[in-house]
Amino acid sequence: MNRIEQNKMGYAPMFRLIMTMALPAMFSMVIQALYNVVDSMFVAMVSEKALSAVSLAFPMQMFLVSVAVGTGVGLNSLVSRKLGEGDISTANSAATHGLFLGVCSWIVFAVLGFTVSTPFFSMYSDDPQLIQMGVDYLSCVFIFSFGTLIEINLEKTLQATGNMIQPMIFMLIGAVTNIILDPCLIFGFWIFPRLGVLGAAVATVTGQILSMIYALIIMLAKKHQIKIKIRGFRPRLSIIKNIYTVGIPSAVMQSISSVMLLFMNQILVRFSTDAVSVLGVYYKLQSFVFMPVFGLNQGVMPIMGYNYGARNKKRLLLALKYGCLIALCIMALGTVIFWVFPEQLLSIFSPSKSMLEIGVPALRSISLCFIPATVSVMFTTLFQAVGKGVRSLFLSALRQLVVILPVAYVFSFYSLDLVWYSFPIAEAAALVTALLLYRNLLKNDFKRLDDPK
Repeated sequence: MNRIEQNKMGYAPMFRLIMTMALPAMFSMVIQALYNVVDSMFVAMVSEKALSAVSLAFPMQMFLVSVAVGTGVGLNSLVSRKLGEGDISTANSAATHGLFLGVCSWIVFAVLGFTVSTPFFSMYSDDPQLIQMGVDYLSCVFIFSFGTLIEINLEKTLQATGNMIQPMIFMLIGAVTNIILDPCLIFGFWIFPRLGVLGAAVATVTGQILSMIYALIIMLAKKHQIKIKIRGFRPRLSIIKNIYTVGIPSAVMQSISSVMLLFMNQILVRFSTDAVSVLGVYYKLQSFVFMPVFGLNQGVMPIMGYNYGARNKKRLLLALKYGCLIALCIMALGTVIFWVFPEQLLSIFSPSKSMLEIGVPALRSISLCFIPATVSVMFTTLFQAVGKGVRSLFLSALRQLVVILPVAYVFSFYSLDLVWYSFPIAEAAALVTALLLYRNLLKNDFKRLDDPK
């Protein structure tokens, strides 16, 4: 096969290839992080109670995104591997199944939106105003979740072909729409009603739906290396199984963050609601550090998957090396910013004096986890790309559940400041485990790969 016919992921210079594929995703993820911060910034202007409501809703919102991203990662892994193997028919079928699975997921979350919102917020507070604001926000996000559930599957499918520009546009449409509508719908600017916290949710789902509409037009009307064929479609259990072999561990892996936050909020609320708000604000701020790395992962994963399918061990490991180095630079910069400017970062959210007193040491302590997280996050991407989703799940559970919660619980008996150190301790444990899992992969699966001559 000559280079004109071969996918660029099989021959292009690696650093340039990664940057070409990752930069659009990294840019769009930074915009995504921006609108997450803008969302909370405007909500904080309503009241601290409103910020607490959105912070409490955040784990459930993350659970929704986890299911969407998990399915999308399964699609990305399967499509990129099948393209590497030259099996275009299965790649096309997987892409069509992605649309079907997005609709199925939405039905589940719509039901949850009508049933779980009020009981969920009642677990954390007996303040009727806070509960109502939280219920309004979460119900809207869940009931109208079809936008994000379908769009993310389309985005990940297209990324698997090496096309990173259109997925960037998908995300930008949603993010920019949200940023524009947030102040309009929260405060009632121009022709828009004043909806308060509900306005933030309406702005979010409106952006997601517009993004989905554009993604559908691009996927169905334009020519791509793969095709979605709706006519005559019948769900195939073998394709769904292949998608979720990686997708379920990835979804569980992503949702572990939600579970961790749910329990961490239970620990923190014993100190104060300000502590809960600080953790919510931290997760919005840290997205400026982690989101570019996740965007990098989106560029690196299809390269890894393609070269694994093509049995090109040299290029697979080269992608891992460059991915780790780039991610390390991002994480190191993030650590410096969180240590030097914690008060300025918190000031974005109109904090009280109490929130600043808690938040400044919290940001400095938690950000110590950034650098050790680099290797764990990149190795998680490697395991997903080569179809080893269970290893990714195990590593993520270790990072965000198995170590962090017991440590935080024990530390909570001593002081709140100690609780924040559970984050870097958990990442250090995950780093050691990631290296051991990678060593096992080199000795077994990767030994069967033959480098092309």
